[in-house]
Formats: sequence, structure tokens, C-alpha cells
Amino acid sequence: MAVAAGVLALAGCGVGGFSLEKADVDRSLITNSVSADQASGSGGIEADQVTIRNAVSSADVEEVAGKEIAWANADTGARGTITRLTEARRDGRLCRSFTGSRESFDGVAMFEGEACLAGQGAWRLETFKAL
Repeated sequence: MAVAAGVLALAGCGVGGFSLEKADVDRSLITNSVSADQASGSGGIEADQVTIRNAVSSADVEEVAGKEIAWANADTGARGTITRLTEARRDGRLCRSFTGSRESFDGVAMFEGEACLAGQGAWRLETFKAL
């Protein structure tokens, strides 16, 4: 008896049925395009450069010799690796040269750069360019 009551109750839900003729466009939805500046992520590469600089400056050059250093920026969603990290003195300053990769929503790119100790323990990215 309980099963029959359940079947009848569910059958009542389908009596009206669904009809494509009765279906209408939902005009309550609003969409918009994304501006070119937002889509290109123009602020992303600068934020990633800071993350890369921090990874380069904090690495133990002797320990990571010949190894890749992974980096990731949670704010931009980009990640990559730093390779060929070398350290030398240039104009009396300690500098680290490197190459690496950057993977982000806009694609994959290879780059090279150099970070130098600017004083008081602060590192500055002197060069950063795509390969």
C-alpha cells in the first residue's frame, strides 16, 4: 500500500510533463566580456618576477647546483622552474644569473634573468627577459 502511494505521488509530479514548446529563454542571466587587460594578466608577470626573485635569492647555490628549483605563485596561479643558477660578483655586487620557465593560464614561456644584492640584504631583479 505504501509503495502504491509513493508511485502515485511521483506520477503526479510528471503529469504536467516537460514540454519544449513551453520552454523559454531565461532573460535573468547577464554576461559580459573580460577586458583585454584582465585577460592578458598584465599584472601577473610582475608578481611572478617577485616570486622568482625570492626563489633565486633564497637558494643555496652550492646545494642546488645542477638541479631545478621549483617556484609557484598562488596569487597568479603561475608556476615554473629555475635552472642554471650561477653566482658571481659584478661591479662589486653579488649577483645570481638564472634561466627558467613560467607556466600560466596564458601559456608556457622560457626566460633568463639576473638578481643582484642591492644592499642591506635586499635583492633586486636587474634583468628579466623572455627567451
